[in-house]
Amino acid sequence: MPTIKREQWSRHFGKWFRRVLIEAGIMDYRYPVKGMAVWLPYGFKIRRNMLQTLRNLLDATGHDEMLFPLLIPDTALAKESEHMKNFEGEVLWITRGGLTPLDVKLALRPTSETVIAPMLKLWIRSHADLPRRMYQIVNVFRYETKATRPLIRMREVDNFKEAHTVHATEEEAEAQVKEAIEIYKRFFDTIGAPYKITKRPDWDKFAGAEYSIAFDQILPDGRTLQNGTVHKLGQNFSKAFDVTYETEKGDREYVWQTCYGISGRPIVGMLAAHGDDNGAVLPPTIAPTQVVIIPIPYKDMEGQISEACKILVENLKRADVKVELDQRADMTPGAKYYYWELRGVPVRVEIGPRDVKQSQVTIVRRDTMEKQTCKMDDASKAVEDMIKTIMEDMRLKAWQWMNEHVHRVGNLDAAKRLIKHKAGIVEVLWCGNADCGHKLEAETEASVLGTPEDLKEKAKGNCVVCGKNAEDILRLAIAY
Repeated sequence: MPTIKREQWSRHFGKWFRRVLIEAGIMDYRYPVKGMAVWLPYGFKIRRNMLQTLRNLLDATGHDEMLFPLLIPDTALAKESEHMKNFEGEVLWITRGGLTPLDVKLALRPTSETVIAPMLKLWIRSHADLPRRMYQIVNVFRYETKATRPLIRMREVDNFKEAHTVHATEEEAEAQVKEAIEIYKRFFDTIGAPYKITKRPDWDKFAGAEYSIAFDQILPDGRTLQNGTVHKLGQNFSKAFDVTYETEKGDREYVWQTCYGISGRPIVGMLAAHGDDNGAVLPPTIAPTQVVIIPIPYKDMEGQISEACKILVENLKRADVKVELDQRADMTPGAKYYYWELRGVPVRVEIGPRDVKQSQVTIVRRDTMEKQTCKMDDASKAVEDMIKTIMEDMRLKAWQWMNEHVHRVGNLDAAKRLIKHKAGIVEVLWCGNADCGHKLEAETEASVLGTPEDLKEKAKGNCVVCGKNAEDILRLAIAY
């Protein structure tokens, strides 16, 4: 891969990202249907590890994994009018079975609220059936008309995790929204991807929701990527599908719902947050291989070198470290270094003739490319400690970079200049009026992300558009 200096990523990130996907064996997006791609073996392992992290978090908080059908009848999709209006331009339809026209059109799932609601009506009878927390990991389909991008904007959105919860009261639904945010914070912290938590403006909330909260990340090119969303649906879908329950007093009430979803975009965020000129840099928590051991052959010492490598492999496996010994005879050690650096393996251990003679190993950190040596007897412990240090250092570095690219400005001209240069997230004071929000979008040619959910400070000053007293802070960015 040609060297792309870190400070030049704003111009080369897209090219870097596409090449890493293919050359590191993560994903091949050259499939003959636009907006669809093939997960390659190494990428599929990354995907599996990331999804398992999500599964563990959801399972531990009382969510049950389920699987709902892919096809939605037109009659169901149309029941929630606001929801349908938002997706009608993106729905992929099945109109024929073989040669026979269908009586009712079937949509390929764009999202699952209208798949789940009819079943909730069958399952929920009384307050004893509540609360209910469920999730599924599925593919969703949206006919994107904009330029598609691997993992960022796809027509087949795979590994889409959507959680759906049902509650007896509005207070319980509000509490569930807060819990969902905490679950996602733990997930993104685990993979070392930084985030800003923002409440979307009413004109950009999820169709059918009372409000939407998003996790946004700044990518190296200065644009933001929405990596996850949490929605309070309220009673919009329960009223559309007549989903009620019997209260303890014997009355019937509509249920309250929430939903929250994460697609494959966090993989983009993870690669973008940590990658460098040499390729991917994977967090140890997600890496399919945490340590690669590379023997450096030398005449008449092959057996000793091989034995030292195998002993370290066994020691690391006993410590639950995911380790691989690269014994390929058709590649030089240098070629192997390049191969594993491109794939972002957190730690490389080199064992050659000098190492064997001195009873030591050479350890290389992928995130900093720093080398160190340690005694062979101490190698397993040294590697384990290094893995922990790498994870923490990667997380801190990513957060530092993100925070450096969030700018608070006091006037519209300053906001325009920063947006023009794709400097990241720009925060301005806002009166709360939607007209001023729309004018901000028009004047800056940026997207209004919304108001911060991760800041406790109150707005002090005047709206940068109308000059009236500011009610809140508003975030702007060029968004994917």
